[in-house]
Amino acid sequence: MPKSITCIIVDDEAIAREIIASHVAQIETIKVIAQCKNAIEAFNFISNNKVDLIFLDINMPEISGISFAKAINKDIKIIFTTAYRDYAVEGFDLQAVDYLLKPIAFERLLQAVNRYFEVASTTIDTTLTTTESNDFIFVRSDRRMLKVDFNAIIYVESYSDYIKIHLQDETITTRETITSIEAKLPKTQFLRIHRSYIVCIAKIQSFTNEHITVNRKALSISRSHKKEVLKRLENF
Repeated sequence: MPKSITCIIVDDEAIAREIIASHVAQIETIKVIAQCKNAIEAFNFISNNKVDLIFLDINMPEISGISFAKAINKDIKIIFTTAYRDYAVEGFDLQAVDYLLKPIAFERLLQAVNRYFEVASTTIDTTLTTTESNDFIFVRSDRRMLKVDFNAIIYVESYSDYIKIHLQDETITTRETITSIEAKLPKTQFLRIHRSYIVCIAKIQSFTNEHITVNRKALSISRSHKKEVLKRLENF
């Protein structure tokens, strides 16, 4: 399991800090260790504490979020937050992980956090071992955010505007498209075989030109995916 990620929230508006803190509190692997109302407070804090990630407002008095981001250690990742869309280009010029436009919905913040883990997993970090890369995602189910390890997934099944994630001992239902979940799964481990199915390659028990069997269930390979599916499987 990855280590807990430490983050701080920097925003001159108390309500904005509270909203982000409330969202982050639902995510198991990230811990808010400070809330700062300006860049000076934030600079003093990160000078004396280990911080992995900053939710950073851009439009603040005295020292802007952009100026602050330029001045701090580049190992600290930034997710910019702002009410002004015009700042996006400059924010990404600083290689920010993401750029969140207020008001920030939980689902959008969760996307940014997943992007942070993708970025962090490709960055050399002496505080992490090579086995502690991002190997999970969070999905919403029954008003909770559930952590799903990649190696626990057998296959994913689509039902219109929601999906079922089939694990060994349970099935998780979440309101999401199969295309969006496919983008979050590592392509080295998972294979789209049909508009309705994604399978974990390691869990495949057998296959033919028409079907793949996982967990004693035969799933159809669609005509549009057949060439790529068979090419990958026959090369193992």
